[in-house]
Amino acid sequence: MTTRKHKTKMLALEAVAGDRDLMKALMKEALQEVLEGEMTEFLGAAPGERTEGRTGYRAGYYSRNLVTRIGKLELRVPRDRNGEFSTALFERYARSEKALVSALAEMYVQGVSTRKVKAITEELCGHSFSASSISSINKRLDAALERFANRHLEEEYPYLILDARYEKVREDGVIVHRAVQIAIGINWEGQRQVLAVELANRESQSSWKDFLVRLKERGLSGVEFVVSDDHAGLKKAIREVLTEAAWQRCYVHFLRNTLDYLPRKADDDCLQELRWIYDRRDIQEANRDLAAWIGKWQGKYPKLVDWVETNIGETLTFYRLPRAHHKHMKSTNMLERLNEEIKRRTHVVRIFPNADSCLRLVRALCVETHEAWLEDSRYLNMMLLAEQKKEALRLAA
Repeated sequence: MTTRKHKTKMLALEAVAGDRDLMKALMKEALQEVLEGEMTEFLGAAPGERTEGRTGYRAGYYSRNLVTRIGKLELRVPRDRNGEFSTALFERYARSEKALVSALAEMYVQGVSTRKVKAITEELCGHSFSASSISSINKRLDAALERFANRHLEEEYPYLILDARYEKVREDGVIVHRAVQIAIGINWEGQRQVLAVELANRESQSSWKDFLVRLKERGLSGVEFVVSDDHAGLKKAIREVLTEAAWQRCYVHFLRNTLDYLPRKADDDCLQELRWIYDRRDIQEANRDLAAWIGKWQGKYPKLVDWVETNIGETLTFYRLPRAHHKHMKSTNMLERLNEEIKRRTHVVRIFPNADSCLRLVRALCVETHEAWLEDSRYLNMMLLAEQKKEALRLAA
């Protein structure tokens, strides 16, 4: 049991270790709550509370720095009018820094399990906190994440990638699956950005339409190319909301779907040759290879060939883009990798106590990824697309 608990804490710590600023903010908020809680206990009353048991009054704060392994934290230490209040936080912190960091990380990953956080902080800090004071830490984090989720999108995003994954959430005592919808955009600077992270009851045309409409209300514009899987509701929502954009069906999902039309012991060369079509230089080469593939395999796998011939055109839209963009924009792999990272972190929680805790964790992880992408050099050279558009306009004229 001890080993399992230690492993859980280590996984939790790993889940936030990649975002230094977020970890510092979380730790500062939690330690500030410790100080406020100690003062409340010392005085026998919360700020502004009228009670017969009060033994004194607050008299402002003084600043004190706490040096930690993740950086210097500036804390506001409360004073009382008689100058009698003192805190052992700094000494306790020095003795239990590693355990406290792990506890904060677990608090972050476990979401709104305030009872569990209360027990952990009480054990580590020697102080009992109310559920409301612990919840206030989450509320502050929620406010920051909400600002990110509602920020106005000032620039254009010619490329948009959409996908969803499912997480288990407990609602009214019943475990349900909720769809986590995510949008990634690439701007004209060639930078990747997480544009939206929302929770829906399920993937449907209406939920995806609401998701895209909300994006447009926040300023999404200039979308020319959208990549997603073949979800029927998502396709309809894209056609309805992003009317000017070309749609690319993820070729990886498409190749997985081909297995439904093949016998279990099918010839490996059949799918390998189909996969090669996506590595051609242009659409002319791809169509020539496709015609050859159809001719070769029609007799052996007629069901597969008929299905491919009907649907493969949706997966070849990427050939209208600059060649250097093909490998990045022919699939949702960019977003799939983010989803895998989310899955690795949410696996620690397994079942979220409610929808808010689920959205909090996923958004926090997406903010971490978003900020890392902004620090990277450009992902794509979008000048290639701009030059291609300019040339197309010249020829049209």
